[in-house]
This record gives sequence, structure tokens and C-alpha cells, in this order.
Amino acid sequence: MNNIRSMTGYGKGEYSDGNRCFITEIKTVNNRYSDVIIKTPKHLRFFEESIRKIVKKNISRGRVEVYITTEYYNDLEMEIIPNIELAKSYNKAISEIREVLNIDKEPVIDTILKLQDVLTMRKKEEDEDQLSLSLENSINNAIEKLIAMRSREGNELKKDIAEKVLDIDKLIDEIEKHSQNLVEEYKERLELRVKDFFSDKCDLDENRLYNEIVFYADKSDINEEIVRLRSHVEQINQTLENGGVIGRKLDFIIQEANREINTIGSKVGNLSITKFVVEIKNLLEKIREQIQNIE
Repeated sequence: MNNIRSMTGYGKGEYSDGNRCFITEIKTVNNRYSDVIIKTPKHLRFFEESIRKIVKKNISRGRVEVYITTEYYNDLEMEIIPNIELAKSYNKAISEIREVLNIDKEPVIDTILKLQDVLTMRKKEEDEDQLSLSLENSINNAIEKLIAMRSREGNELKKDIAEKVLDIDKLIDEIEKHSQNLVEEYKERLELRVKDFFSDKCDLDENRLYNEIVFYADKSDINEEIVRLRSHVEQINQTLENGGVIGRKLDFIIQEANREINTIGSKVGNLSITKFVVEIKNLLEKIREQIQNIE
């Protein structure tokens, strides 16, 4: 039996390799399909496809937002790169301005260094294998916490749905019990209506009355619908018990159960049964809403 997971969750994982610490935060919310959004520092963007594969291997459904940051323990990971050609161009432009404006003051080195892009800072070349391993460990730590949270919430959803299914099962029993006397009740009502209409001035045509009752009995027979509805209820219970990625399957079963209960409601005019039908439809809708959050 596999756990049932909610599609809503959050996990944060960290991993340090001695030089830096990778921090991964993963947030997931409901989505009909799998949608992975990744935000990383520029120097890690070439890992995005690998990150996506790791996430999809562990999370089958939902909108997944992955945020990755790095913290370096010292400045040795960074290096300053001078753009000599750009500095020469700046110096030439400054000299031309001095000449046109007749300015005697020479530009100082501080001025040139402050100009945009003359000096750039970048991270030193890193061991990609070590970088990949450290990053993967951080992601896996976050996924582990995320799955734990989704599993806890999924277990609560399972309990709630199972309780509602039990209520539906009891209501089906009530519908079945009340449906046993439908034909006899209809026969009595029909006889009374005919007698009231004709004020006992004529005899009832037993054949026509019999045909009318047979027609009603056939039209109002809900035995097949009850059998199928019970089957759908059992499928929900079995699917919950099996666990795993079951959201779409449960959604389909609920659609089929709704079809059967709607048919029962349209066939039977009994007020008691109509009340039970409304209650079942309400419970099915609540279950459907819960299923939207199951992976």
C-alpha cells in the first residue's frame, strides 16, 4: 500500500560541501498537470534540466516552484576581472571631453575603475561534478521534507473521504430500503386517485390499472443504478486503500457515481428517496473538492 499525497506542500533542504551551502525551497500547489518552475542563481542555470528531472521523478502532479540560493563561506570563491579594452575606451572618451572643454585635470584611476563594467566580479571555475552532487543533495533534502508534508496532509484527506464514503453507503441502504415499496405505494395512490375522480360510479378497469402499474414499476426500477453506485463506492474505498497517485482515478469514479445518483433522482419521485439523493450528491461534491488536492 502506497501513501496518498496532497498536492499542497513545502520543503526546505540545505547541503554544505565546506566551501558553500546550497539552500533549496520547494513549494507545491494544486494543478491538473505537472508544472515545474525553477529559479536559480545565474551560475547554476545550466543545471536546470537536471533539477527538473529530479523533481519530476519524485513529484508526479501539481505546480512545483523550486527556489535555489547559495551562500559562500569566504570571498575566495569570487574573482575580479578587469575589462582592459573598455577601460581604454573610457580613457579615450574622457581625454576627448577634456580637450573639447579645455579641462586640465587628468582623470584619476579611481574615476575609471568606478565606470560601469570596467571591473566585473564572477565566481571562479568550479568542479561541476562536485557542484552537481552538492546541489542534488540539497534538492533531495527539500523533496524529502516536502513529501513528508504532502503525505501527512494526504492521510488526512484519505480519512475525510473515507468517512464521507461510509455516509454515502448508509444512504444507499436507505434508498434501497425505501425503494422496495415504491410499486405498492404507487398502486395504492393510483387506485385512490381513480376512485376519487370517478366517485365510485364505475368499476375500475383492472387491465388498464395493471398495465399502468407495470409501466411505472419498469420506469422506477433503480436496482441496476444501486448496484453500480455500490460498485463505485467500493472502487473509491479500494483506490484509497491502494494509495499512490490516484487523484485522476478518483475524479473519474466520482463522475460515474454522480451519473448513477442523478439517474436515481430522475427515476424516483418519492420524497424520502429524493432527500437521500440530495444528501449523496452533496457528499459526492465534497469528496470531489477534496480529490482536487490529491496527487
